[in-house]
Amino acid sequence: MPNTVLIGAQWGDEGKGKVIDVLSEGVDFVVRYQGGNNAGHTVEIGDDRYILHLIPSGILHDGKVCVIGNGVVVDPVVLMDEIKGLHAQGIDTKGRLFISDRAQIIFPYHCELDAWKETLKDNEMKIGTTKRGIGPAYSDKASRTGLRMGDLLDPVFDSLFQERIDEKNAYLTAVGGKPMESAEMIASLKVAADFLTDYIVDTVTMLNVAYRDDKTILFEGAQGTMLDIDFGTYPYVTSSNSTSGGASTGSGLPPQAVDRVIGVVKAYTTRVGEGPFPTELTDDVGKKIAEVGKEFGATTGRPRRCGWFDAVIARYAAMISGIDVWAMTKLDVLDGIETLKICTHYELDGEVVDTIPGNIRKLERCTPVYEEMPGWLSPTTEVTEYDQLPVNARKYVERLCEITGVPLGILSVGPRRASTLRISV
Repeated sequence: MPNTVLIGAQWGDEGKGKVIDVLSEGVDFVVRYQGGNNAGHTVEIGDDRYILHLIPSGILHDGKVCVIGNGVVVDPVVLMDEIKGLHAQGIDTKGRLFISDRAQIIFPYHCELDAWKETLKDNEMKIGTTKRGIGPAYSDKASRTGLRMGDLLDPVFDSLFQERIDEKNAYLTAVGGKPMESAEMIASLKVAADFLTDYIVDTVTMLNVAYRDDKTILFEGAQGTMLDIDFGTYPYVTSSNSTSGGASTGSGLPPQAVDRVIGVVKAYTTRVGEGPFPTELTDDVGKKIAEVGKEFGATTGRPRRCGWFDAVIARYAAMISGIDVWAMTKLDVLDGIETLKICTHYELDGEVVDTIPGNIRKLERCTPVYEEMPGWLSPTTEVTEYDQLPVNARKYVERLCEITGVPLGILSVGPRRASTLRISV
């Protein structure tokens, strides 16, 4: 299999974890290259269900090497607990999971600052973060005041951490917040450091050696295109580059290491948190999609906002990341809907808009223009071959590919690993 980047082409929650799990069978390495434990990837194998936040879904395949790259921000305690959870489910991680010594650390004060800032914001300006400390950790990285996983193992870590906590407490005190005690935090971090010692390595060199040795690599992105710090619906975005360009900077591999980009896209559209959502449905159809699709965040449990498929967003994602094929998910959720709508473009102040405005206020004024297609009103969850799909289901999928200019590679008709049709991948 060619070296592949897998990205979300909407607002995240597209089903990347399941697709990564399917693709992992044909690769040697699976690399997570950005984000943190604000991501939630769910994989169902038979009767077993796995929810992963930091660890690549490839860990569920024996013999695959999984890497948490330098572009990820890592909460050591959360990661330790996630590894222990996998061990409890019979998944071995020793010698198969590695964490970059250059990955930035999320500390408890990052989470505290994240939650505190959200409470201060006017309701209209809330970002809707997961309060997992992701933004503050990336802020410290950019301001060169963060600590990295390699520092966690350094004998001088205690003093390095104390300097940071003193600085954060001075800030919290100045703005009326509550200072945090360092002793308990250091104690829990030491437990995590002891547990993670053998996992923390120089993954940049490891991956480049693997690339030179012609090992196959699958790059796993978190969140989605519309949450990218540069290309998403700023400021209602995450704090990293979730598009394909982040694969290189977040892993230490050169751009030419990537042979192919697969975009994961739902057969409809969802988003979690605040911000504009042109095709959002607030009626009974939207409620039905949410109910049938079990649209609740794997990380936070928050309900996802649901809407019709937005081809403007899909084309935009394909353009930015150079998407070669779609991995389309959750087609089965639409099985019981009589008439489906597809947003072909927007109207803004009387003009046609065929891309995503960089100005958030312009996007808020965009009105979707729809075309309608008949539904198929029959179940697809037991389908194992593309030609077995109802005629109208095939027509719908083919229209989505036509209108976005990207061919179909994978089609998912259910949450199980077996409910995945490989078309051209």
